[in-house]
Amino acid sequence: MSFPILHQKRMHWFLLILAGLFEVAFAFCLGKARLSSGNEMWLWYTGFAISLILSMSLLIKATQMLPIGTAYAVWTGIGAAGTALLGIIVFKEPAGFLRVFFLVMLIASIVGLKAVSPHH
Repeated sequence: MSFPILHQKRMHWFLLILAGLFEVAFAFCLGKARLSSGNEMWLWYTGFAISLILSMSLLIKATQMLPIGTAYAVWTGIGAAGTALLGIIVFKEPAGFLRVFFLVMLIASIVGLKAVSPHH
C-alpha cells in the first residue's frame, strides 16, 4: 500500500470516529431537549439537527474508502456506547454490572472490527 492511500485510510477512520461522536451529540441533544421547554428546547433541537447532518455527512465521506459493513457497525457502536455512557454519567441512568460489562464488550467489538478491517 502506498503512503498516500494509507494516509487517506487513516483520515477516513478519523472521520468515521468523528461521525460516531456526532451521533452521540445528537442523542445527547435529544435527551436535553426532552428535559427542556420553550426556547431552550428549540436550541437543543437545533443542536440535534446540526449534529445529525454532520454525523451523516462524515459517515458518507468515511464510507468512500472504508468497507460499508465495518464503517456502519463502528459508527453505530460508537453511537450506542457513547450514548449509553452519557445516559449513565449525565442523565443518571442505572449503571449495573451487566450493563457496564456489555458496554465494555461493545467497545471491545468496535476496536476488534477496526483491527480486522481489510487494509487494501
